[in-house]
Amino acid sequence: MSSFDYDLFVIGGGSGGVRAGRVAAETGAKVALAEEFRMGGTCVIRGCVPKKLMVFASKFGPMPGEARDFGWEMEDGSFDWLKFRPKLHAELTRLENIYRTNLARPGTDIYDARATVKDAHTVELSNGRTYTAKHILVATGGYPFVPDLPGAELGITSNEIFQLDHLPEKILIVGGGYIACEFACILNGLGKHVTLWHRGPQVLRGFDDEVRGHISDLMVQQGIDVRVGVTPESLEKTEDGRIRAHGTEDHKCMVNEVLWATGRKPNTNGMGLEEVGVKLSESGAVEVDEYGQTSVPSIYAVGDVTDRIQLTPVAIREGMAFVETVFKGNPTKPDHELVASAVFTHPEYGTVGLTEEDAREREKIDVYCAAFRPMQKSFIDRQEKALFKLIVSQETQKVLGCHVVADGAGEMIQFAAVAIKMGATKADFDAAVAVHPTMAEEVVLMRTPTRSD
Repeated sequence: MSSFDYDLFVIGGGSGGVRAGRVAAETGAKVALAEEFRMGGTCVIRGCVPKKLMVFASKFGPMPGEARDFGWEMEDGSFDWLKFRPKLHAELTRLENIYRTNLARPGTDIYDARATVKDAHTVELSNGRTYTAKHILVATGGYPFVPDLPGAELGITSNEIFQLDHLPEKILIVGGGYIACEFACILNGLGKHVTLWHRGPQVLRGFDDEVRGHISDLMVQQGIDVRVGVTPESLEKTEDGRIRAHGTEDHKCMVNEVLWATGRKPNTNGMGLEEVGVKLSESGAVEVDEYGQTSVPSIYAVGDVTDRIQLTPVAIREGMAFVETVFKGNPTKPDHELVASAVFTHPEYGTVGLTEEDAREREKIDVYCAAFRPMQKSFIDRQEKALFKLIVSQETQKVLGCHVVADGAGEMIQFAAVAIKMGATKADFDAAVAVHPTMAEEVVLMRTPTRSD
């Protein structure tokens, strides 16, 4: 009989932690999981899921105008946040209950409490109880970073935006990453006036440069006031309850709300990890080896808290690999190569593999790129352009990267990711017969490189 209370104690009830806990329990291991907020973590409760539901809602904004241009008699409508919000919260509660039920089904003990690490095999809960475990898995995710400047507390983060009683008529979004750009497009689509300040020279740092410029241009065309090279310096409340933002280069902005979308930090503060010998990076991320093991052999970590690839499906894969390694005797490294992702701007951006810039640093490449007005937009004289781009190795002719900016790009890129993961060449793409008339056919019709080097 084990001398520990549990074979595994998971700290964090997000996607990675819940999957690892559930699958470990299904092997017959005695498992516990502690979550201080709500089961489902960032993705389900305050990230991917509520954001995507708001994306769906925001896409109806321009539809009446487009419908009229197609011949429909249709009036403009207005978005009722107070009608949408209860449905949103009800859906999140439904999903949370599914997570909780699935976790409990194989016998996992669930503790609704904050957990900290006391030593290599001991966890202490905020209710004062302590438990021992042969293995501890840290899956606490991340949290929104708020800059240290006067009045910063007047702003909100992506955690709070889904809880607002009213959507602001005017909002300043500070940041230029995917969260900032997504919410800029969402709120603009819901009929709100959006200003975006980003300190860098272009939005979406880390993504393909050509795509970054294309999406920025689209955002401006939609009416979003995008200002790059601007760093916020202070926020102050005015007598009428609004917020006045001051930025560099004498930028000023008067809004009803400020959203900080300035990045995320690993959620390791006050957890006792360093005290027990777990090495953390400068950013506070838990440092792990290829199997998710920390510098303390009995403690592992998965998901955003390790600051590797901050995506829900990656956290789930890491959780599964952990169980294979520790509880099934099958050492498994999670695969972090060629991970597809999507940015839910209007239109969406789907990407898998290398950017043009990263590929060029590695080898000689051919770049195939096409930007065009889709049939649906061209017919009603909308200027919005789709963009399709392939990065191809000159030596092997393998497709190293695929980038799509178009309605439904998130759906398209999933299928492209399968082909590219299998090692598809440009000839393989060329050999596929186009589905006509579609936007996606462009990915198999680009025959001449736009540039080569």
